[in-house]
Amino acid sequence: MQILKDPKEFQQLCLEWRAQGQRLALVPTMGAYHAGHQSLMVAAKASDARVLVSLFVNPAQFGPGEDLAAYPRTPERDAEIAGAAGVDVLFTPDPHAMYEPDHVTWVDVPALTQTLCGISRPDHFRGVCTVVLKLLLLSQAHLAIFGEKDWQQLAVIRRAARDLNVPVEIRGCPTVRETDGLALSSRNVYLTPEERAQAPQLQAGLQQARELALRGERSASALHAAARAHWAGHLPLGREEYLSLVHPHSLEHMDTLGETAVMACAVRLGKARLIDNILLS
Repeated sequence: MQILKDPKEFQQLCLEWRAQGQRLALVPTMGAYHAGHQSLMVAAKASDARVLVSLFVNPAQFGPGEDLAAYPRTPERDAEIAGAAGVDVLFTPDPHAMYEPDHVTWVDVPALTQTLCGISRPDHFRGVCTVVLKLLLLSQAHLAIFGEKDWQQLAVIRRAARDLNVPVEIRGCPTVRETDGLALSSRNVYLTPEERAQAPQLQAGLQQARELALRGERSASALHAAARAHWAGHLPLGREEYLSLVHPHSLEHMDTLGETAVMACAVRLGKARLIDNILLS
């Protein structure tokens, strides 16, 4: 596995591989790897492609007062995990190499980013879209792989790639969970033992809504009530930031469950902000 820091060197290698007719798969990450990240690397490897993994804590997607400085960083361990997963290149640029001092160009998808996480993090997805587009331009990847835990991020990136005619397949992979149902996240390290014990109830509440939907309930308010009732009894330390039933592609709020929808949520649990979702149909 090669470890590259210079964007131009990374781009040149990727262009050479493309010129040789090789397929390229990109996995954008911010590091602090867990089994969820590994699953994305494995999926990239299975696509019969050169696997490119970016490890970059992107300052542009952190707002004032967020955890940019404290975000978990384990670069040596991450390199070992990436190498063991069969990654061909680990791209680890410094912020100044990705953003010039006079950087003023941004990629925004306002129709999909002014809801859900975008309400409390207004510039977050602008930073995400900008860095992902930069990584796609640098790598010229045929395929880019993301986890489905952040459903909004996946929908936003898909729309940006479509609208800007980026020749890449954006693929989502299922959320990887602990045995008790908690979605894996680098930020789970913020949880205290008491908070960690309650954290799996986030997904359990969404499962309550899903069971109600399977029994024929179509009212969004009733489905929300089922999730919140479970959280009230089993997740008392949690502070709901949002809970919403949305269309899986447009992210428009739905008052009535249609053929398919995503129930997405964010809950504050101590220092951690946990997000999760479930597909309803």
